[in-house]
Amino acid sequence: MAIIKPNNNTISAITALPAGVGGKVLQVVTATDGTVLSSSSTSYIDTGLSASITPSSSSNKVLVIVTTGTHGVDTPTTSGMKLKLVRNSTDLIEQSSWGSHPTINYIYGQGHCFNYLDSPSSTSSTTYKLQYKSNDGTNHVLENASTAVMTLLEVSA
Repeated sequence: MAIIKPNNNTISAITALPAGVGGKVLQVVTATDGTVLSSSSTSYIDTGLSASITPSSSSNKVLVIVTTGTHGVDTPTTSGMKLKLVRNSTDLIEQSSWGSHPTINYIYGQGHCFNYLDSPSSTSSTTYKLQYKSNDGTNHVLENASTAVMTLLEVSA
């Protein structure tokens, strides 16, 4: 079989970005956690899901991708829980609260997947971790039995 060379270019010349153009993925780090946490804490606690990356340039970005699951029981008097992504000791984003229906009791089970493009401005080892809390002190479960995953991608500037 013959190799087709569009416009007489090699495959590497076609798929490579031009010099000086950012957006290349330079490294990928993945961490998993399969623990189940149950808490009624109204203060954020660590989930055990964390990953560290050392950017090669302070101008590069880190794309953080998180997938996890939660479940709990909500009533008209409870108000769910929140997730938060932290870089070292800096809060980055907080997932919206979910929970209480005004008139019924229900059990919820949700998968959560979110991403965040961070600019750590560092070439030191940088740790990202997931935290969670109960909004009102009722018990909620972070269900990682199906394995929560955090993936960090260093992206060139």
